[in-house]
Amino acid sequence: MSVTTRGLGVGLAAAICVVLAAPAFFVAELPWLGAGLLAAGLLVAVVADRRAGILIAPRSSPVAEAPAAPSLTRDLSLIALGLLIVRTIPLAAELDNLAMLRFTLALGGAVLVPYLVSRFGYRDRATSFPWRGASPRRRWGRLHWSWLAGVLVLGWLILPYYFISSGVYANWPRVDSPDLIARLFVGVGAVGIWDELFFICTVFAVLLRHFPVWLANALQAVVFVSFLWELGYRAWGPLLTIPFALVQGFIFLRTRSLSYVVTVHLLFDAVVFAVLVHAHNPSLFNVFPTAP
Repeated sequence: MSVTTRGLGVGLAAAICVVLAAPAFFVAELPWLGAGLLAAGLLVAVVADRRAGILIAPRSSPVAEAPAAPSLTRDLSLIALGLLIVRTIPLAAELDNLAMLRFTLALGGAVLVPYLVSRFGYRDRATSFPWRGASPRRRWGRLHWSWLAGVLVLGWLILPYYFISSGVYANWPRVDSPDLIARLFVGVGAVGIWDELFFICTVFAVLLRHFPVWLANALQAVVFVSFLWELGYRAWGPLLTIPFALVQGFIFLRTRSLSYVVTVHLLFDAVVFAVLVHAHNPSLFNVFPTAP
């Protein structure tokens, strides 16, 4: 039994509380509010599970007689764990060794810990990373390749104007040496891959176990966009990041291919990287017709 079949009311209230912790953490930057929303959401999820007669504690035996209905409490706790781990570090973009180590440990932990808890603690495999897509595996078709080209063209036209006209490029460190440019390239790409591992393969995948597709996608987009806000996509950035997050969720649902959504994201981030370098060094990557 899922939340969608037993009514959205209490279960949806629980999910909304957990999801709203993201803007509390990353937009308002109020850790106490974010923690309070997570606690409230998990408490409400317990009520929803108990009303539905769903077992919250994992089964003591790894072999069950019949597949158990997913517990909203357990699943939302995976999102809560990831958000709490991310919140242990500031998300301001920095390129020194210590900052990159912090990002690696915190963002890596936000994906790995929920996976391990689900796999070995709850024994329900709520999260997974389907790199090559669902079976039977299909090759990318004309539509897939066309969208990859479209992402590059849209990014090339839109991102220079957004970053430079709004001044948000200054939220990233000045890159004026080959070493810093290389670090920026690695950092932008690594965070882009992590976005898909956490927001799509963890948050979206967990929410899909309980809510209709459109609702699960909207909820994951709130978390996705909130993180990107603190990272630096401010001003009118949500006008770009909201549709991007929704489209990524839709693409993953249609393809079930982590490799494809990661490829889309990395192409987008390749343009972001070039724009940031150009914004700080106008003589470099001077190929953007919409750059102010």
